[in-house]
Amino acid sequence: MASTAIQTVRLMLVSSEPSLVRLLGTAAQSNGWHLQTSRSAWDAMERVHSADGFNLVMLDVQPADGRDLHLLLWLKRLYPELPIAVVCEAADRNSQKEATRMGAQDILFRPVRMEQLESLVRRSLRHANQNTEVDVASEDIEVLGEDEFFLSVSPVMQKVRIQAELLAQTELPVLILGEPGSGKGTVAQLIHKLSVHGGFRFLRVNCSDMPADLLDIELFGAQKGAAAGATSSGGKTGAGKLESGKNGTILLDEITAMPLALQIKLLQVLQDRRSGHSGEGRKLEVGLRILAASSDKVDRALAEKRLHEGLYHALSAFTVHVPPLRQRRDEINSLLRYSMHTVARHYGLTPREFAQSTIEACLNHSWPGNLEELQNFVKRYLVAGDSELPVSDYESDSASRGYGNIELMRVRPQSPQAGTANSGGTAQKTLKSLIHGIKCETERTAIAAALDKTGWNRKAAARLLGVSYRTMLYKIDQYHMTSAESFVSPYADASLAGPDHSKGRG
Repeated sequence: MASTAIQTVRLMLVSSEPSLVRLLGTAAQSNGWHLQTSRSAWDAMERVHSADGFNLVMLDVQPADGRDLHLLLWLKRLYPELPIAVVCEAADRNSQKEATRMGAQDILFRPVRMEQLESLVRRSLRHANQNTEVDVASEDIEVLGEDEFFLSVSPVMQKVRIQAELLAQTELPVLILGEPGSGKGTVAQLIHKLSVHGGFRFLRVNCSDMPADLLDIELFGAQKGAAAGATSSGGKTGAGKLESGKNGTILLDEITAMPLALQIKLLQVLQDRRSGHSGEGRKLEVGLRILAASSDKVDRALAEKRLHEGLYHALSAFTVHVPPLRQRRDEINSLLRYSMHTVARHYGLTPREFAQSTIEACLNHSWPGNLEELQNFVKRYLVAGDSELPVSDYESDSASRGYGNIELMRVRPQSPQAGTANSGGTAQKTLKSLIHGIKCETERTAIAAALDKTGWNRKAAARLLGVSYRTMLYKIDQYHMTSAESFVSPYADASLAGPDHSKGRG
């Protein structure tokens, strides 16, 4: 039964270390894997070129030798989806950081054990299957543009999808409401794509991005010799988007930011289109579909006279409410994975797998910035991973955007000496980073005590702490823990008193 699945596992090891070659050879023989070995980077490159494809390439990096990492760089450029693992010394931090930056999927430290190799291969196969699932599960994902997609996994978004399909069959204006970054523009693009206008241009004008005179020209075109407020095209020196859009769709985003004079002018255009004639009796060609969106509370905008009541009634024949991301938690996992692959493809990088602890933190996050905040988080995770980005960097960036929870990003735990011996002498830890460091140290203490108590049986330690085996492996790698460490904790019993102490926040 195992042989059918194992026949497809093809491994490449690039190493001149006989003990590692023998170890992986033994693992391959016992598991039925097909293994090729190479002692040089050039030979390995030729083998990868000529072979049908490998499930995993293992690269043995010797200290102070950057040639092996050059092979990693070139392989990733030629085969971005190829899983590559690096073997190096635990103390060789430079090679670890460079390998991670270049796209290494896993890093193992010498001496490598048999169970580590087998676990590595299983993770690579599982990662490849997850990548395939992202591409295959297209029934819930509709690609609307190069970086735009609509996801309808949650029931509330499936309802929005049904509304969009129904509204695509009409020609009446639609008002789309929702919090900033919730995806109002994406819903507008979906309506456009599903309608008869889908083969024409989709235009988007943010009414809060420009002053009144420029917005007037952008929408209605430049005019000369015409009375103020006229909508006739006679005497125009340049057509506005309401005319140049022809048979496409235009989204007027943040409609409440449009000056009232222009709102009245837009209302006149809508009324003329409805009657089929302009104010001068000229027949109008009704082709452009008009959609509007706002992150404002409409009743407040009407009360404060920021939204013309007549325009509101003209635009809101149909209204779509886009729920915030905190009400769509059951699609966050899919959004993270699909966004990761979209962003990685855009930048030509290898997608990074999300740690289970990171996914749990994302599920518990309130996402005040909605999809925009999630996209920014994915970009940072792609580059920095789960432990490379300092809290202070994300904290300042989040504050500038108005985002709240900074615990989505992790900090590599440092020794007390590392915090004081800063090379510049100016970096000081914030209160939150100090608290986070204490949490990390507590978590590491609990894990070390569990491993010590179980004789470094990681599965038993995971059961003891009430976490998954995968989480245990991740945490061991995160804290660079090895069985050679001598650990005696005065708090071992307290640390193991309950699983909550080990799970932490991330």
